Amino acid sequence: MLAKWLTADRINIVEQVEDWRAAVRLSAAPLLDAGAITPDYIEAIFASHEKLGPYYVIAPGLAMPHARPEEGVITPALSLLHVKQGVHFESEENDPVFVIVMLCAINGEEHLEMISHLAELFSDENDFEALIKADTYPALNTLIQKY
Repeated sequence: MLAKWLTADRINIVEQVEDWRAAVRLSAAPLLDAGAITPDYIEAIFASHEKLGPYYVIAPGLAMPHARPEEGVITPALSLLHVKQGVHFESEENDPVFVIVMLCAINGEEHLEMISHLAELFSDENDFEALIKADTYPALNTLIQKY
């Protein structure tokens, strides 16, 4: 099911990024290009980060930046960015982040469906570790195809 959302054009692998903002922008780029979100969605993520901190850095090495549907979602979508050298999101417990999964959903049902499939991947200790270390498209795609 994740393969339905995380297609080749929605996955980017880079050596490094300047900072967490650049990582968010780069992870959002495929969704912007596809018309799934507006630029307002990215700005809403930045505003939430400034107000609440990096609440979306959910595990060591993993961030899931997102905003509310009314803040710029056009259609449900996911994207994945892998930063080989990692990036700091100001999350003491979970930095550096290597995998950024951008999530956008229009309603709660879509949100839960995406989250449940991602949670399966994230809850399998071996696959989660493989996801954090996977820095090639074939390695990432193999994991995505399982869920």
